Formats: sequence, structure tokens, C-alpha cells
Amino acid sequence: MGWLWRGYGIIAPMNSNIIGVRFTKIGKIYHFDSKTLPDVQKGEHVIVDTARGKHLGEVIQVLEEAPPQPEGGWKSVERRATPRDLLLQQSWQSKQTEAMINCRARASELRLREVKIVTAEYNYDGSRLAFLFSTESEEKVDLKSLKKDMQQIYPSTQIEMRQIGPRDVAKFLGGMGACGIETRCCSQFLTDFSPISIKMAKEQGISLTPNEITGMCGRLRCCLIYEYEQYVEARKSLPKRNKRVVTPKGEGKVIDLIPMSDKVVVLIESGTDRPQHMTFSREEIEPWDELEALKRKSQAPCDRHEGGGCTCGKAKKQDNRN
Repeated sequence: MGWLWRGYGIIAPMNSNIIGVRFTKIGKIYHFDSKTLPDVQKGEHVIVDTARGKHLGEVIQVLEEAPPQPEGGWKSVERRATPRDLLLQQSWQSKQTEAMINCRARASELRLREVKIVTAEYNYDGSRLAFLFSTESEEKVDLKSLKKDMQQIYPSTQIEMRQIGPRDVAKFLGGMGACGIETRCCSQFLTDFSPISIKMAKEQGISLTPNEITGMCGRLRCCLIYEYEQYVEARKSLPKRNKRVVTPKGEGKVIDLIPMSDKVVVLIESGTDRPQHMTFSREEIEPWDELEALKRKSQAPCDRHEGGGCTCGKAKKQDNRN
């Protein structure tokens, strides 16, 4: 971050000139250097230089402090988008479905059965056309013939074949989520995909049945991460399963945890006719082993007063060495 100095004092921090730009409605945010447009505002549309040519995007962030610089430096903002640029983008976007159908038809003729053409994307001026595809095969798929054929159909456009994963496919296709939600999370608000693991389901006590933890994409549900950190934090202050505790109803063993309610389920085995399951808040229970340790310590003879004169009320420990 730069600073504006006047005399011997600091007046105010200067803008970092780094802005966040999004190219699709629910897409990842990319950062660019906006030195060419120091007064650019959030909500404006700009033309930026990317690794895949020039693209039109919306300014989502104007950062006061720059994030770590990527290798090779920041890509730059070329200029503000004009009304003509926005109309041009709409015009090319209207042709994307036709391009996708043409590519699917040619892929079928080439018998590329393991390849699924998901969508086609033009950049704002039609100079680039990317076909996004997925495949169930783990091996690399040779699409040179398909790319060559598409280049012949669209000779004035640079063709790109880009592979995407199952979660990106679900994001593009949209539709109902596995949980019954009308529109999938990835199509509503998820701009990026976080790593998901079975551990997250276990930590939250969720059934590991595939139907319970698998999304429409065939991968672990993205929502497993939503409350994971809260569960981990809540469990830190609760006893583990099978730990013995002392409750207002007697001693028992922890058999289950309710982290979000800060409660535990205890099997009470003493003081009742038969074992019972009871729920207690964290404040109502105490660890049995700690209480037992304190009890043993209070009953032990005094060993701190050598030579007599003990005033703590305990008998002196006998010397058993002889």
C-alpha cells in the first residue's frame, strides 16, 4: 500500500490500484492492475488483458491493500468497456449455443464418446471461442482433430479446448441440488471450490452413506465445509466419546456429542435401576478422572513437613524403605 506524506505526518493511505474483476455472474474473482484507470469504480465494466486474450468483466472489488503479487506480475486493465463493447458481448453470447451444438455433432462424428462438450464461450469481441468439455477417462484425450475441424468452421476465431471437472460441469448445467434445494449452491453463490474430505462429514456426525454426502456432480457435497470449522471449535470444549464424567444424576460415560448446542449425551450407569441416556450441558458435567485424581490427592498422607510439626491435618507419610 502506498502512503501520501505531507510535512512530517502521514495524511492517508493511497489506493493500491489493484481491482477484482469477475467475468461471469457466479465466477471466480481475478485481480488486475488498474493504473491506467486510477478512478475506476466498483460496478463498472472493463476490458482486461488475460492469459487467454482480452476479456470484458465487471469490477467487483477496489482494493486498498494489494494481495501478494503473482509470478510474472499483474495483468493490466486496458480500458473501460463502452456501450458498444457490451452490445458486442451480448451478440457473441447469443451464438454460443449454436457453436456448442456444432462441436457436439462433430465430436459424435469422430466417435469421441468419452468426451462431453459442456458449453461454448466467446470472448466479448468474438476473437476467441473456448469449448469446455469433461471426460470420465483418467487418460488424456486427443482432441486435435476436433479442434482442427472447429477451426475450419470458425476460421476467423481462435479455438480453444478446455477441460473442466465434475463440479464445474454441475455449476454450468445448474438444476436442483442433491439436498432438494431448488438451485445448486455452485450455481447460486459459490465462486470457487474448496477441498472437501470425508473427515468433514465425520466431524459433524453426518452419515457416511454415499447418498447423504454426495452431490449431483458425483463428488463430496460442497456444503460439508460450511459448518466444519464451527464443529471443530465446539468439540474442543467438550469431552470425547467414551470418556467417564460426573453429572448431577451420577457417574456415566459419554456416548454422543451435540456440538452446536454445547451438550453431551451420557449413559448413566450408577444411581439408577437401569442404564439411561441423558443429555447435559457442558457446565453440568465434570471429568471423572480429574475428580478421582483430586480425591486421591486429598486422602494421601502429608509428605511436605519433614521432622514433625505438621499443621495441615494429614498424617506424615511413613518411611517404608526399612
